[in-house]
Amino acid sequence: MSDSILVHSVPARRSYFEKHGELIQKLAQHGQSPHALFIGCSDSRIMPEQILGAEPGDFFMIRNVANIIPPYYQTEIGIVSALEFAIFYLNVSHVIVCGHTDCGGIKGLDTWIDMSQTPALSRWLDLARPSQRDVDFAMRNLSPEERHRAIVERNVINQLNNLQSYPFVRERLEADRLELHGWVLHLETQQISTYNPESSQFTIF
Repeated sequence: MSDSILVHSVPARRSYFEKHGELIQKLAQHGQSPHALFIGCSDSRIMPEQILGAEPGDFFMIRNVANIIPPYYQTEIGIVSALEFAIFYLNVSHVIVCGHTDCGGIKGLDTWIDMSQTPALSRWLDLARPSQRDVDFAMRNLSPEERHRAIVERNVINQLNNLQSYPFVRERLEADRLELHGWVLHLETQQISTYNPESSQFTIF
């Protein structure tokens, strides 16, 4: 029995290898040395390498629903193992948290989730719920679109704060060996807003 997904991917894989084959072979022989860890949403519409013009080996990736990093006291072994690997073994100098508009995970905060069917999803999204509460407490009279974008942005900020709850991340930040970035990708335009901690604002870049 043939694998239909692989069959349809053959031309694309051949084209990709023709373009990047020499680099791919070099990476396979000598290992990876990415300069950044990209923490993004699992959403199928997000394609970090294409958005950023990246080549193989440029970014180490963590992707999950709503681009969440649990705080240190709620350590999730799968996520944190990737974070530790990026920091200790790959020595990345940048960590990017990238949210996006029309995020299903963030929208899920406003819908009822059946714990009997999706208990893991329900518990996972609870980690993003403080972002919803922050926005609803501080901002009133927002349109649904404005409120969604505000929660997406607040979630990026909260995940940056969660990252800094890890001692090994704080140590690298204090030693100027690591830089954190907060981004929001606007799906409809492919523009990216970046977070400025000094002004506490996101601006289109």
